[in-house]
Parts: sequence; C-alpha cells; structure tokens
Amino acid sequence: MDVALGHLAAQGKGDLAPLRTTASGTSETVRFQQKHHGVDVLGGQYVVRMQRQSGKRVVTGTSGKYFTALTTDTTPEVSEEIAVERAVDATLTRLDARQAQEEPLTGTARGLVVLPRGTGVLARHVTVRGKDPTSGAPVLDEVYIDAADGYPVLEYSSIRTFDVPARRFPTGPYDSGGTPDAPQPPAPGPATLGSGVRADGSTVELRLDRDEARKEYVMRDYSRTRDGSGKPIATWDARRRSADELAGTWPAGLKEFGSATPAFGKEATETGAVDAHWAAGKVQDYYTSVLGRDGIDGRGMGVNSLVGVWDYGHPLKNAFWDGTKAAYGNGDAEYRPFSAALDVVGHVMTQGVVERTAGLVHAGQSGALAGAIADYFGAAVKTDARGTSMDDPASGLLGDTLCRTKSPRECAVRDMNDGRTTAKSFLGVGFATDNGGVHLNSTIFSGALWDIRKDLDRTLADRIVHRALTGYMTPLDGFTEGRDAVIAAAGELGVTGKDLRAVERAFTAHGIVPGWELAIGVDTDRLLGRVTSSRTNVGAGGGWWVAPASNESGTEANSVWAGRTDGTGEKKLISPNDGRNHVEPATDGRTVVWVAYRGNRVEVLARPIAGGPVKKLYDDRYGIHSPRIEGKDVVFEIGMRKGGNRVVYLRIGEIEPTRIFPESGKLWAETARPSLRNGRIAYTDSGRVHGVYRQDTKLLDIATGKVTVLPQIGTPHGLGRTAITSKHVFWLVEDVKDSARTAVRRVGLDGTGVVDISPGQGEDALYGVGLTASEDAVTVTARTPDSALRNETLSRLWQFSTDGSRKGRVSCDRGEQLGAAAAGGTRVVWIDATTGYPDLVTRSRPAGNCG
Repeated sequence: MDVALGHLAAQGKGDLAPLRTTASGTSETVRFQQKHHGVDVLGGQYVVRMQRQSGKRVVTGTSGKYFTALTTDTTPEVSEEIAVERAVDATLTRLDARQAQEEPLTGTARGLVVLPRGTGVLARHVTVRGKDPTSGAPVLDEVYIDAADGYPVLEYSSIRTFDVPARRFPTGPYDSGGTPDAPQPPAPGPATLGSGVRADGSTVELRLDRDEARKEYVMRDYSRTRDGSGKPIATWDARRRSADELAGTWPAGLKEFGSATPAFGKEATETGAVDAHWAAGKVQDYYTSVLGRDGIDGRGMGVNSLVGVWDYGHPLKNAFWDGTKAAYGNGDAEYRPFSAALDVVGHVMTQGVVERTAGLVHAGQSGALAGAIADYFGAAVKTDARGTSMDDPASGLLGDTLCRTKSPRECAVRDMNDGRTTAKSFLGVGFATDNGGVHLNSTIFSGALWDIRKDLDRTLADRIVHRALTGYMTPLDGFTEGRDAVIAAAGELGVTGKDLRAVERAFTAHGIVPGWELAIGVDTDRLLGRVTSSRTNVGAGGGWWVAPASNESGTEANSVWAGRTDGTGEKKLISPNDGRNHVEPATDGRTVVWVAYRGNRVEVLARPIAGGPVKKLYDDRYGIHSPRIEGKDVVFEIGMRKGGNRVVYLRIGEIEPTRIFPESGKLWAETARPSLRNGRIAYTDSGRVHGVYRQDTKLLDIATGKVTVLPQIGTPHGLGRTAITSKHVFWLVEDVKDSARTAVRRVGLDGTGVVDISPGQGEDALYGVGLTASEDAVTVTARTPDSALRNETLSRLWQFSTDGSRKGRVSCDRGEQLGAAAAGGTRVVWIDATTGYPDLVTRSRPAGNCG
C-alpha cells in the first residue's frame, strides 16, 4: 500500500483512499477511490499494479480515471429532505407513472458525491425503491440530485437483471419492510454430501450443512469458504414473493431450503433450488480454479440465492443481482426456473464480481459493458462444464436451456455469435429504456470477447478479461475504454504477436474502434446536439424550437436554447447561464417558458425570444412539469407527492396562479397532463368520486371558468397525454384493463363527435406514451406492444392525419425517439438517441412505413 501511495504522490495524485486490494501470486493490484475535499468522486477510480521482485513491491503500471479540474464547493445548499422528494419525483417521471394512487416509492439519502463534470457537480445520492406504479416491476434507482439547485442530474436502475425486465401490472400492496441483507448465518454444523435432481432430470451432488436447531439438512455450503467458516453459499425459498419485495431488501420469514434427509425431493427440483445450489457452487469453483478468485468480492464472500420469485401473480421470467444477492424467477409451463441455466447463474454472480471490482455503472455503455462481461463468464462456465467446442455456433447462446419445449436457439435470450457491430446494430436509447441499452447493446462487446476466446486458448482469454475487469476498467468506462482495457490486460499477461493482433482484430470486427459513434447514419436534420434527455420535454411553436442543453462537453448546467425549426439562422441562448439547471421549455414562437431549479425551490421563468428580461412567474418546493404557453397564458403541472398532482395556470403579469382541483376531494386525486390552445386547457382528472374511481378528460375555458367533461367510449382504465388544437381535443386512453395498448381519442371542442383515430385493441394498436398535435397532424410517441424489447419495439414517432385516415412513421432512425413537439403542418421536433447521444432533430414530413 505504501509503495502505491508513494508512486501516486510522485505523480501529483492526492486525495485518494484505498478501495480494495487484490493479489495473485507475486502480483498485487490496489484500486483507489478519488475524493474531493473528502467527498467521493463518482467514477474516479485509479488502479496501481505492482509486482513483487527480490522481496520488494515494484510498480509495473497504473490506469484509471483521475479528475484534475475539480474545484466545486462541497457544502450542500439543498437539504436531504428536498433531495429525497426530488429523487422520488424524478423516478416517477422516468417511469411516466405520476397517476393518482398511494405512495409507491420511498427514498433514502446516501450522502454526498461529486460528479466529475467540468469543475465538478456536488450531488446528493438518493436510493429510491418500491414498485413501478404502472407495471408492478421492482424499482431500485440511484438518483443524484444537484446539491446546489435540486435538479436530478443522473438517474438509473441498479437492479442488474439477466434479461430486459418485463412489463407486468400490479395486484397487491407494496411492502416496504425488510432488512438490507440476509441474517448472519449460524455456525457451521456437520458438513454433509447430499443430492438432488436438476430440472433437466440429472442427479447432482449437493454440499449441505446439518442444522441441529432445525433438525434438517440445509442448502448451506461452507466448504467453499476460505477457511470453512465464512459466509456460505446458501439457497433460500422465496416462493411467490414478488420481485419488488426482494430487490434491495431482505424480507422477514425467508428460510433456506431444508430436508429431513440429504436427498432433496421433488419440491426442491420444481422450485429451482437444486439447480441454484449446484450451479452457484460450479460458478464459485470456476472462479477459484481458473481465475484464482476467492468468491464474488475476492475475499471469500459467499452468495445467497433466492429461488421461486414471482411477479404479482405471474412467475418471474428473469433473474437479477441487486447488490447483495441473486434472485431467480420461478418458471412456468413454458420456462424452467431461471436457476436451471448454468449460464444465467454465472451471469448473475458475475454481476456481483463486476460490482466489486471495476464497479461499472449499470447504465448506458458502462452498463452494457458490465452485461457483456457477465454474459462472457456465464457462457464460459457453461461451455467448460459441457465440454462445448468454441467453434460450435451454439457456444455463444445465453439462456438456451430455459425452455421446456422450444429448441435451444429459439429459447436463447442472447447470442454472442450474432455478429452485431456498432455501425449496424448499436441502439441509442434513453436511460428510461433498458437503463440506456444495457441489454440491447451488450452483445456488440461480448461478441468481441467471445471471438477472442475462439482465437486464443480459452483459459488465457478468461484471464485476460478478468484482468481487464479487475486491473484496468473503471466505473464510467464505455466500449472504447473497455477495448483499451482488454488489450492492455493481454499485454500484461504476455500476449504478443499474432495473438495480440487477434485481440485487436476482434474489437475492430465489431466496430469497437475510436470514434465509432460517427459511423451511425440518420435520416433527420440535427438542430442541437446532446440535449438534456432526463426530462424529455422540448417545445415548438411559431416556427421556433426550444430545448435544454449543456455545453458540448456536458460540464455546465443546462441552459435553454431556441432556434428556427427549419434549421436556418443561429440558435439563441434564452435562459441565463448562471449555474442553475434550466429545463422543460415550451414556446409559442414569441415567448419561452421553462422550469429552473434553485436550491430548495423550483421556479417557472419566461422570456421573449426577441430578448428582454427574464420574469419569474411562479415558484414552489415541489417538482414542476410540462409547462405550456400561448400568448399571455401559461399552464403547468405541480408534482405534489403527498396529495396528487395539480394543473396550475396563470397569465403573465399575474401574481397568484389558479389551481385546477380534481373533482374528488380525496388525498390521492389529481389533475394532470395539461395542453393549451386558444384560451382552453385540456387535462385529465382522476380520483374516487362517491366511492367509485373515475378518470375523465376535461376542457377548461380560462375566460369563463366553464369545465366540460369530454365523452369517452366505454369506461377508460387509464388516461395519457392530451393535445388540443383549434378544433379538437386528443388524448391517449387505455380501454382494456392491464393492457399496454392505448387508443388515440378525438372529440370536438363542443364535446361532440368522439372517435378513435387509432384503435386501442388489435394489431394496429400502439402503446402510446406521448402525444402532440398541430392543425394537420397528430404525432404519438409509442412503442409497438411486444413480448420483448428490441429495435422494432423501441419508442418511435407515429403520425396520423387528424381524422386517422393516414398513418406512418415520422423517421426511420433506429434509435429511440422521445419527447416530440408538433411544429406546424407535419413537421415535428424531438429527441433522437440513434447516435448514442440525445440530439434534437426534425423532419418536415413523415418518412412512411420504414419497410
């Protein structure tokens, strides 16, 4: 340690704290955490590699990220209480789940951290957990709130799932109880060799512990711990516990699987317990024998496996690592329990290794890199156990043994031999979708790693990838840095000549080369690069667009910019560049209105496009969303967590705004999703009226105060965004309970002529999440309902004529398309993630059916 610290001091690198040390033979690696005035720097990790020579430690290399430009003050202005409120509100917004209901999420303050942007951004780290109010999926989000102005500057899910999380619909209460981790295991009893039958019918040996208190043989394996007394490999019965009860917490009442005899019976087979316990031992043995690694953390850490996990009345068809344990879905008539696949268990446990070595952030490219490494080692364990040839086309399949009836290739979740490249296959998505593409893009990188395993000795390849992970990669690395890490690790392990060229060639073949992002083509016109995507609101009106963006390097707080929608002329800075985050802008072509974060308050500001002073229209402690402006009228939504949201409107120059209260006076009733045109506000009203839960779309005439309840077709089970023109009101509506499909409904301003211009059921129905309209066209941000998330089902823009007679795609770009704003006629502006970065783009006319 002293040698490493002395070397760093000689390089001028201070304020580093030892994070972890790993040793193998005569080699030793120390990973340091960078701090700024005592506060951890996110992604700031530096690695020192040493070799013992003649009894002394000699530094042989260093790598990592050390940020030298940090000067930010580390005194927070935003309180923990406000940070937690903002983090929960940000998570609900990311989930697009702000409908009225009991509080589904809770937040826990985790302390301060410095984000390494420019001179640094001091942030409060908040963990938000609970369940997605719409899908019922577990939520375990890491949210970073700017400690100076309260804006959520980074947010992502920390649940590391094997497959893309499915969308389910909840049927039960959220249980916020539990403890952070499993209870301390008892002292080891007599070790016993037992047996059980795997899902494939084979009988395997199980290492058990005799628990005298329970008078049972228990799935608790101490034999693989460092000295036989550490934390064991243990397998627990979580049958019918839902994933949100388990992610990030340990509920009371769980028990390890036990049996009166060492031979476990049918129940342990059907729940996946036998497979989980056997496979966890196999993965641990692989890490010990092949890579010399002592457990997940390198210090003898055992693993707790939970089997039989459900998803609100449905068997969970997934598996995940949540930071402390592995959890496996129960399986059904179609799927075996997810612990029945050795590569799935290898993937999940490797996510724990990734977390405790490079600590790759589970979002975007770094998350895809983590998933690729987990897939690689999961498949490595499986192919070695089976004796599969690396030349076998099926060698790269993941999850291929999960299905009861489908063939392995039909069943496989991913294939590392799929030949995907960055230029042809990379899918740019926002963090709200697959955490920024952690599953969608992983096989681009894992495919390169798997090619290396084909070209080199497989054990050498495994050691190269492990060394790259433990000795070179750092938390914010992307594909290019991952490539450099693997090549450097290969060099350290003595790979030269044609073998080293084979490593480099594998990455080149998959398009992982410096500047690869520039090779992705688009069919749109870029108006502004790298806009803010954590809040996808952009605006358009009167021939102008408005959008929030930082500077090109992302080191400054967000400012609001404006420009002409046809791309001519120079863009204008509308908001002050004063260190606050200015976001969610809207415009009517004359005035821009937006939201600014200042300390513990949030403000609504306005300024003419032609120039002039900035006016403060409103401020509050709660989150403010979706502002709209037309002339002097401004409308927006207040995200009140403890009482349901409210639509608020005012005229510029007025001091007191008017709140639109829901018809129901109940606590969780709300008004939301406003749109504005010609002095009228369309919005949704939800809550219990006379004991019955109602959802209505309403129209308010600002001048007269008259409210019109717009007619529905049947009873709506969910209402989405609204849009209003001079003739019609449009809105998204879910007609079938627990359906992902939405109709696009239209009605005249007088409440007559209600009709669906896009159906809510059938093959042509969309899963709509956004809506905007001009006098000539209606544009819906939607996913195509499907059982899996893939290119064809990402958020796309669909445009309809106002009568529904014409329908087509706005753009054929393959990345995710978000936050559209109608700009007159058929022109739309939106945030497009195709290039891997969120760009503001436009098209003047739709692209058609895109083949």
